[in-house]
Amino acid sequence: MRKIITFFALIAIPVLSYGQGASASASQVVTMTLSNIMSITFVSTNSNVGPIVNLPFSTLSQYKNGVTSTAQQLKIQSNKAYNITVATNNTDFSYTGDANPAPAMPVSGVLSLQVSANGTGGSVASDFNGTYASLSSTPHNLISSVGYSNNNTLSIQYEATPGLGYPSGTYAANVIYTASQP
Repeated sequence: MRKIITFFALIAIPVLSYGQGASASASQVVTMTLSNIMSITFVSTNSNVGPIVNLPFSTLSQYKNGVTSTAQQLKIQSNKAYNITVATNNTDFSYTGDANPAPAMPVSGVLSLQVSANGTGGSVASDFNGTYASLSSTPHNLISSVGYSNNNTLSIQYEATPGLGYPSGTYAANVIYTASQP
């Protein structure tokens, strides 16, 4: 019996020794540096410059009651919470036409905006929520408390009511939407 045990012990020693070979390992830390990033674009142009919104006035009723645009859709992408403001680039419309001197039509009281659809998950400012609110060169809160977003959308519509006190011509205002991370 001793011979059998000794025989198996001699066989097991080389097997156990064979499993104890050399080994080595290496490790490395991989870091990512993420920056705050965001984008606001018009869906129809896929850029930060939207199409020209033309509001033609050809009847007395339109001058008195105003003309409304079709919905314009913006897409916002952000890796952090954000807010959106809206303002015009000047206090008055620019004018192209035959009147000399050029008339000064104020944006405020003539050009208004409303949020017609809010897919951002944020809160629409009460002035713009389903009603038209006058625009001006002073930034106004439009949407607030939006979380991060991959492809949130926001639809707006314009309304212009110039009244009868201005000569014919083309009046233009640049409306600026600013998305910012607090």
